[in-house]
Amino acid sequence: MNAIGVRYTLKLTTLCKQEEFLRSIAHQSAIFTAPAAKASSCHFDPIAAWLEPIHSYAAAWWPKFGHVQPDHALPQPIVNPITYTTGPFNQPSSTQYPPSTTVQLLSPATSGIINTVLETDGRPSVQPFPTPSLPPATLSTDSIPLNRPHISATAALTAKSNWTGRYFGRRAAEQVMLDQTEVFQPIATGPPPRHIPTRDDHPAPRLNIASQNAPLSTNKFYANFFLGSQAQGVWTHPYSLTWSKGTQNARSWGMAISHIDADQRVFGPNNDAIPGSPVRYYINPIAIQSVILSAVELRNSTILTTDSLKAFSANANLLPEAGSVSRITFPLVQGMGYVTGIYTNLQPVVQSSVFFRSVSSGARSVSGTFKYQITLEDNKKWLLYATPLNGQDPQLSLISNTELRGVPNWSGFIQVAKNPAGSTGEYTYDNAAGVYPTSVDLAASTFSQTGTYQFKWSKGGLAKLNGPRLLMFALPHHIESFAGPTPSAATSLRLQTTTKGVATAFVADIWTLIEGNLPIDMGFAPWNGSFPQGSRSTTHLSPAAVNIINKVAASEIRQDMGNQTNLDSMYFSGKALSKFAALVYAVHEMCGEPDLARLGLSQLKVAFAKFSTNQQKFPLVYDTTWKGLVSSGSYRTGNAGQDFGNSYYNDHHFHYAYFIHAAAIIAYLDPQWLQLNKEWVNLLVRDAANPSTSDQYFPFSRAFDWYHGHSWAKGLFESADAKDEESSSEDAFFAYAMKMWGRVTGDRSMEARGNLMLSVLARTLRNYFLMQDGNTNQPAAFVGNKVAGILFENKVDATTYFGNNLEYIHGIHMIPLLPYSSLTRPSTFVAQEWSLLFDPSNPSAPDPASSVQGGWKGILYANLALIDPRKSWEFFAQENFDMSWIDGGASRTWYLAWAAGLGGAP
Repeated sequence: MNAIGVRYTLKLTTLCKQEEFLRSIAHQSAIFTAPAAKASSCHFDPIAAWLEPIHSYAAAWWPKFGHVQPDHALPQPIVNPITYTTGPFNQPSSTQYPPSTTVQLLSPATSGIINTVLETDGRPSVQPFPTPSLPPATLSTDSIPLNRPHISATAALTAKSNWTGRYFGRRAAEQVMLDQTEVFQPIATGPPPRHIPTRDDHPAPRLNIASQNAPLSTNKFYANFFLGSQAQGVWTHPYSLTWSKGTQNARSWGMAISHIDADQRVFGPNNDAIPGSPVRYYINPIAIQSVILSAVELRNSTILTTDSLKAFSANANLLPEAGSVSRITFPLVQGMGYVTGIYTNLQPVVQSSVFFRSVSSGARSVSGTFKYQITLEDNKKWLLYATPLNGQDPQLSLISNTELRGVPNWSGFIQVAKNPAGSTGEYTYDNAAGVYPTSVDLAASTFSQTGTYQFKWSKGGLAKLNGPRLLMFALPHHIESFAGPTPSAATSLRLQTTTKGVATAFVADIWTLIEGNLPIDMGFAPWNGSFPQGSRSTTHLSPAAVNIINKVAASEIRQDMGNQTNLDSMYFSGKALSKFAALVYAVHEMCGEPDLARLGLSQLKVAFAKFSTNQQKFPLVYDTTWKGLVSSGSYRTGNAGQDFGNSYYNDHHFHYAYFIHAAAIIAYLDPQWLQLNKEWVNLLVRDAANPSTSDQYFPFSRAFDWYHGHSWAKGLFESADAKDEESSSEDAFFAYAMKMWGRVTGDRSMEARGNLMLSVLARTLRNYFLMQDGNTNQPAAFVGNKVAGILFENKVDATTYFGNNLEYIHGIHMIPLLPYSSLTRPSTFVAQEWSLLFDPSNPSAPDPASSVQGGWKGILYANLALIDPRKSWEFFAQENFDMSWIDGGASRTWYLAWAAGLGGAP
């Protein structure tokens, strides 16, 4: 920690030698450094920039210094005269500089902290496979005829009288959505079934969260403010906010605001194994306190509380002490154009650990907002707008290079924004100042292949006085989708974000976005969106292909599904259930083997029942603290990382997607099963992706972030770099599984929601996660990695939580290979990735797929089917195939059917 200048008038009653001794001790202690005394005097001159909250720091050191005592009387602010103008904001009438009495004790804190550590709380270093390879079959296959003529799927459905219900299921699964559908309709609103026990003792406490009736979001951007130390940042993009807690040069207890430019990033070492030697990671520095909104009353008794926690917004409050009615409230809304602090009966203090170089003040708008232009010692320009509630001039006066101080007992709101665009940017900010967003309403609907969604913000400030429209920052994928009047609301103001490219300011109260090619015809069979409409999916394979697949399936379908699925992990159990479901589907629908499919389906339903009746090794519980469906694993073991942190809300969309997918296939093949299991499966969907605020048992859209266009996997774990996502493919898999469950259950809203989420994900993954040549949203030095690895809100690291092998880093963004994969993994990207890294015919490929060991080899070759299904087929159909190439979450049967359905079979 840097030495800190503590502002006190030191009254020394000792000799000069003692003074020198004290000064040396103070310097060594790194607690404060006083200016040198003149040779003719033992008295230190007052330092004009001292902060009252620092008294508590020095108090611990008084005994070491004999008679050195603090002067508890705070110095009065040096108030510079301000001349007011009328009309729109004009040029300021006065410029303030740090008073001449200020002595600069330290250098501006401009470099911040670089967090190179990969935080692994709740993230065990375990590969994503239930078992490393496929176990042998447990039953004989001698009684299964393997060379009989191929039977069509339709004929198979009607071949047995006890399968008559499946024809209904088939119609439901083939139906496409051609009429208008509202996307956010409730799935259910009742409590969990009685066989799911409740618990009110979640190990992660609700830290200073105000009571609210609505369920609390666990995976949203603001979670750091109620977790752990509460001292980690919150990213609204393009800004971040951090509770200062007495740190850095300013020693403030206010809310620090930071914005990082592209030239401030720190890049990791080059990965010379990859052609082009891209950097392994890039990080944005944290703890740069450019501007801090605080108050004289905020000291070491300050507490941080939160309230009104919603999917896109929350309020953070700084109170001088618990129970105080005075406070600063910060409405936190993703994309907000200004950081706003709402003051209630406090003496405002605006601080900077980067140091103020100058502050120009004096301009006032017609509405009564006071404007200040700030230049910091890093030469960055900021604007500050102060709007009093009663017209009272805040009189913000620069009393040191770290502090602007206003008048006591002030109420109103202060807005801060960074301005990199000179007079043009200032004009844009001027015309939108005085209002701020408080929350967001999200609406969406689909019609045929078109999906439309809207963000509509609620406003505070001068909104009730017909104030200006909101200035909000849009990410690159938003701009691609903007429609209607929204594109015309663009400004020339742009700010860099930490991990999502450059954000552009739009001045509008509503954004309208359109996705124009929803995958409404995507079903359970292999699907390729690049094929002509009407022929993008098929279940009709050649007799030769069917014969090969059936030979493999006859063995795989006879594995012990119960033992492979009843594990101590919802993630691994779900993966096993999903793989068997896809296997049974392929046998029944693509290979026309109803008897063999019936054998597998019977086992699969028994294995699934272990979970739907909540009799697995770690049963689910309904957590009434945070309102969610979690594994009992961490409760029983005391290990927060049990099952990848499921009990702490990590990865729910990953884990539950596999169960939902398996259930959709079972229900498609046997609709009678649906009625007995619908409530339990719907419960999983509600937990991870509740679509309605009328459902009071789960938060709206726990995982999927509609602003960012993808999910966040991290739950109730404090993190210096905030939320993260490691597997973009499993994110898309959840949307796909939900879409198909909605289809087989007849929930058209759910199906439409899945279609829209898939289309949004296809766009965001292309922009931020799966980097084609020429990607401009990620740094050029990083794009050569081709995949983001783990994308945090503040950094991107081309790695995994379980290792650095290239097949790991890329494979985690492939699994599971299913119909959605061709939508979210574009062929251009797959071809570039394969050629650069995995193509055995490329002598410079660092990780040729032919040399990869274990289940990752099967994943790479299944992914190859997206661009070269023939080679993929040949790999899986080869004689003497090594089953160690199939991981425990996949089947050779499905991979063969997958490659064949994409056109790879003879």
